Amino acid sequence: MSIIPVTVPTGAIRYNTDSNKMECFNGTKWMQVSVSSPDLNGGARGVIAGGEEPSVSNVIQYITIPTAGNAIDFGDLSHATALSGGCASNTRGLITGDYPSTGNDIDYITIASTGNGTDFGNMTISVYNGRAFSNQTRGLHCGGHTPTGQNTIGYVTIATTGDAVDFGDISYGTVWGLAVCASPTRGFMYSGYDGSGNYNTIEYVTIATTGNSQDFGDLQHTETNACGCSNSTRGVVMGGSSGTNDSVIEYFNLASSGNAVNFGDLTTGRYVSGSMASSIRGVCAGGREDPNTAKDIIDYITFATQGDAVDFGNLLAAAKSTTAGLSNAHGGL
Repeated sequence: MSIIPVTVPTGAIRYNTDSNKMECFNGTKWMQVSVSSPDLNGGARGVIAGGEEPSVSNVIQYITIPTAGNAIDFGDLSHATALSGGCASNTRGLITGDYPSTGNDIDYITIASTGNGTDFGNMTISVYNGRAFSNQTRGLHCGGHTPTGQNTIGYVTIATTGDAVDFGDISYGTVWGLAVCASPTRGFMYSGYDGSGNYNTIEYVTIATTGNSQDFGDLQHTETNACGCSNSTRGVVMGGSSGTNDSVIEYFNLASSGNAVNFGDLTTGRYVSGSMASSIRGVCAGGREDPNTAKDIIDYITFATQGDAVDFGNLLAAAKSTTAGLSNAHGGL
């Protein structure tokens, strides 16, 4: 859809079947039409759910991504959990996986309101330390630990409730502690650990279909338990562990295949953080630094630029690491 006929008038409207978005021709190029707003109380909302410090928690907390400040209490999950995945549409958030019980639970929340999590259904397998990503329609959970590594990808339809359905497999391994992000059409899985070593692989799936992941490129570093997020064009990986606490941030362009390049650094190296994003900012919340010290730091980066992360605020004391992160304005929406 890159060829523009010379007869297209300024102001013409079309539906782009590749991105599933309405577009308007401005005389030079097609521009995406904004048909909804994720704004809540001044901006897009990021949610941090579960985690541990020192015991496993059921606390849900939230931030307003365009601002800076400390997290605020949202409510409680239906059960205490850590090392879960988080994904969302612009109305509903899902928290997938269960630790320490290695369950298959999925909870959901309504992002515009505060309140407790409600049972959504079950994943295709019982697992923890997998990750989740989504577009507006589907939420996918991938990988994890049972305690052996898994390569399973399952999906649900976010607007309904019910059990997950098999999507395919992660091609590069039975992996846990991976990072993920999404555009409206593609979901990306990268880094992680398979019991013998860390990966630097980036792979992707087409969210609207089913099937196994395909090769996209490589990260510069081999990481596990890093956090990933994206806007609609650029994905990032932040922190993680490669034997030491890593502060490195890398990025890659979602629309084309290729390797990641350096972006900057977090304010401090850490792993098992929660992540979330708006169209402008990516956020890394909490995490641990060796020797197993939980951190309540929240950092953010600006996707359009490169550079080091900036302090945003702090998490609530109830849960500081191994949290699940999600937002109503991430790159898959």
